[in-house]
Amino acid sequence: MSDVEREGVLTVARLMAVAARTAPKTRGIDDIVVEVIEDEETLKEIADKMDEIAEEKGAPFFSRDADCLRRSEALVLIGVKSSGPCGLNCGMCGADCETIEERTSDVEFAGPLCGFKLIDLGIALGSAAKVASDHVVDNRLMYTIGVAARALGVVDADVVIGVPLSATGKNIYFDRES
Repeated sequence: MSDVEREGVLTVARLMAVAARTAPKTRGIDDIVVEVIEDEETLKEIADKMDEIAEEKGAPFFSRDADCLRRSEALVLIGVKSSGPCGLNCGMCGADCETIEERTSDVEFAGPLCGFKLIDLGIALGSAAKVASDHVVDNRLMYTIGVAARALGVVDADVVIGVPLSATGKNIYFDRES
């Protein structure tokens, strides 16, 4: 990849971070966390952790996605770190706003979380992916990357999704073995 193409991908990653930050949030409460990873060392560290998780869980799709990450120019991590429920007491999370704060899991992600926080995360991810698409930079939302990045402490969030970026002759995220 040429220096110009790489700079283009990095610029798009930064624009994606802006899009995720400015995406609408429930009740105006911004619990979205965004990190842009550009250095090869951190990308490799996350990919290596994905391979480790694949082995531990017997989940080869983590390694498949790790191979994609190793071939990526940049990574945008978008997550949510809940500051608490939105206060709507709607029950979407399976609890109520008073009891949701009692953490019951912290396996790949921490939970339970307010359902509206997860909707906010989805909107931020969609906004960021649209920016990549508008600039014709290949990308794919990958929960596997988020699991590894969270496990390594690369990003401080309860739920994280990784969006790797590439600009090559073929889309490396979709033209791959399943």
